[in-house]
Amino acid sequence: MPPATPAPESGGAALELLVHGVGGATPESMLDDPRTVRVTGDRTAAVYRRGEDLDAEDHPERYAARPVPEAYCWSNLTSGDGARALWLLLLPFMVANLAHWMRPPAQGRPGLVRLYGVLVRLVALTLTVLLTAAACEVALDLTAWQCAATTACTDRYSWLGFLSEARGGWWSAPGRRLALAALVPTALVGLLWYLSNRTWSAYEAQRPPTGYDAPVPGPTADTEAADAADPAGPVELRPALGRPGFWYGRRLVARLRAAHTAAGFLTVAAALATATARHDEGAPGLRTVLGWALQAAVAVLAVVVLWVVCRRGRSESRLDLRVERALVSWLPAASLVLLALTALHTGWSRPGWASSGTLPGDAVFGALTLAQGGLVVALGIVALLLRHPGGDPRTALRGLGGPAVAMLACALGGVMSGGVAQRVADWLDGPAGRGDARIGPPVLLSWQASVIPVLLLLLLVPAALLGARTVLEARRLRPSVEADYDAAGEPDPVRTGQIAADRARAALTDSAPLLVGVVSGATLLLGAASVAGAWASGNVPGRAFDGAHPAIASLASATQALGSWMIGLGFLLFVTWGRRAYKDASARRTIGILWDVGTFWPRAAHPFAPPCYAERAVPDLTWRMSSWTRSTGGRLVISGHSQGSVLAAAAVWQLQPATRGRVALLTYGSPLERLYGRWFPAYFGPEALRALNRTVHCWSNLYRATDPIGGPVRVPAEDGRPAVDGAVLLDPVAYGRTRAHPLPEPILGHSDYQADPAFARHRSELLDRLPPALPHQRTPNEAADQGSSGRSSG
Repeated sequence: MPPATPAPESGGAALELLVHGVGGATPESMLDDPRTVRVTGDRTAAVYRRGEDLDAEDHPERYAARPVPEAYCWSNLTSGDGARALWLLLLPFMVANLAHWMRPPAQGRPGLVRLYGVLVRLVALTLTVLLTAAACEVALDLTAWQCAATTACTDRYSWLGFLSEARGGWWSAPGRRLALAALVPTALVGLLWYLSNRTWSAYEAQRPPTGYDAPVPGPTADTEAADAADPAGPVELRPALGRPGFWYGRRLVARLRAAHTAAGFLTVAAALATATARHDEGAPGLRTVLGWALQAAVAVLAVVVLWVVCRRGRSESRLDLRVERALVSWLPAASLVLLALTALHTGWSRPGWASSGTLPGDAVFGALTLAQGGLVVALGIVALLLRHPGGDPRTALRGLGGPAVAMLACALGGVMSGGVAQRVADWLDGPAGRGDARIGPPVLLSWQASVIPVLLLLLLVPAALLGARTVLEARRLRPSVEADYDAAGEPDPVRTGQIAADRARAALTDSAPLLVGVVSGATLLLGAASVAGAWASGNVPGRAFDGAHPAIASLASATQALGSWMIGLGFLLFVTWGRRAYKDASARRTIGILWDVGTFWPRAAHPFAPPCYAERAVPDLTWRMSSWTRSTGGRLVISGHSQGSVLAAAAVWQLQPATRGRVALLTYGSPLERLYGRWFPAYFGPEALRALNRTVHCWSNLYRATDPIGGPVRVPAEDGRPAVDGAVLLDPVAYGRTRAHPLPEPILGHSDYQADPAFARHRSELLDRLPPALPHQRTPNEAADQGSSGRSSG
């Protein structure tokens, strides 16, 4: 349990605002008291106090020797119910959104910064088209086109009997089957629009504190240009995370949501129009003219969608409350109307039209793959141009983290869409479907599945090297472990080995850029090879090498079968985890941790990504800190663990300068530099963290060598301020059994920092360094807000 806080020098009322990290925590555990009361907030996120501290504002004299502890609990923003585990299916969208924030820091290059944002948004748009195209492949091609035309398939699945071409019913016409099946991808796009709209009102609608509406110095309201003109550094030019509109992105999300929804509807309309155009080609008449008109309309609206996506990015330098009503309303609606007209045209009676072969899916998926590869390459070139030659050497992949992660998003989208198509094709095909009339997905998807075993083999090399290096590092660390515990007496080889192994494994986190770079580079090359193989052979890998050497033919067939199995298994695992999360609370909590890390950033590239919880949490913390200092004139320590330290830093950046001067920051187990500083250098790079240290009154950071997530923030002493990082904490606190620790102490790693005696010592030192509380006479309105219960006005 956390030790009692030593009494600091009396400086008046002080508040300690605790912010938990990944995985969540209860207010009872954070405050070490079963009697807690919600002070402000709701069931989604709230601030809690001990029952005995409710009247702290009315009796500040009681808290001259200790701070008032409060706990901000935000776990329900990310892992509150089982339905949110299904956001795993939106993982490619989330990863693409992360790529937007990973650009290198830039100064004086607004054009390149803006181009970087445009390219990421285009990559995100291709993922929406890919998802919709995969749904069209399953519903239109595999089910309505191939299965309905095969008697064995419709006999095997009786619920498809009314679509059977052999029975000659009203729905048996190919065009009507396709029009009916188009309801599936249309409903999917509508569901994504609904989820994005609902979370938009719950997250992006949280306004920052008032008084931030004035524009920040900078030549433009566009965030890309503003970032280039206003780099993190001088406090007077507020850094990016401190801008008024940074955590208020509802206008951009609405704009992108309209464009992506329209793109989804247009993808379905294009699939229908292409199928009918192939049949009507060369046939004169009104039907053909209408078909060409519908295709032209689809093309025009597609150009409008591209214009909307490319035209502008985020507006952060001021609080943007405008709503583009015409764009938001008419673009998705016009696309849906066009889709309905295309469906009517597709259902037009065409005597003699029969299903044969497959729909033209190879060209679509091939074009998407090439477009994604080209965009990622262009994104890499822009990142190289933005990168400064003398930049921070710890930056992940030397500034190419964004392009690498964008490539991973495309790979995830391809694996998930291909997995669905492969599994549905195998299910519809049945055990007997092994002849020439086999129901199957486009050839390209089979080639993409075949390269997955090759990719895994390539990953074995760096994985083996990292494993060997970890073993050697653990052996090398044994003498330093024994030296750290030199007062422990006789060394214990087993205990020493355990501690050294934990330290070595924790260091593996710093090797993540290597793995990401290998996977991204290999994915780009293998994706290009799969497109070339599919277009050159026109057949699946198992048949493309017929007539080659028996060993090569066998290897091609084996990789195709193994890849198809792996790609299907991967998708099934996603679905299984999502279903399990409905019934298993522990699984729901584990899956929720993924979003604690992945959804910190606002939706700047993809509107269908899981929502950004920080757009609710950061304003909450900012309002709370502002309300305390305004109503009491007192001091404040915001204490953040793990991801909570990132939220705390972001909230402090949003405070007014006068308020920041009365705030101390205590971080522990913090990924501020180890994760965010390396992967998001434009926002948490060395200059930004040093600027944060200059703008708060004081800051201390605690970390352990056994922590795989937290680490030092590497902010040195400057301008009379001490270094932010304290001495590395020993973990465990005792090497063996002692009088103070008669039982073996556990190796805590990333958890229970408050159990270390150094935690209370550093907290007390921060309180002592804060200036005394300002005399403050509350107004009648403030007194009414506070009330006798001590409820906060924030």
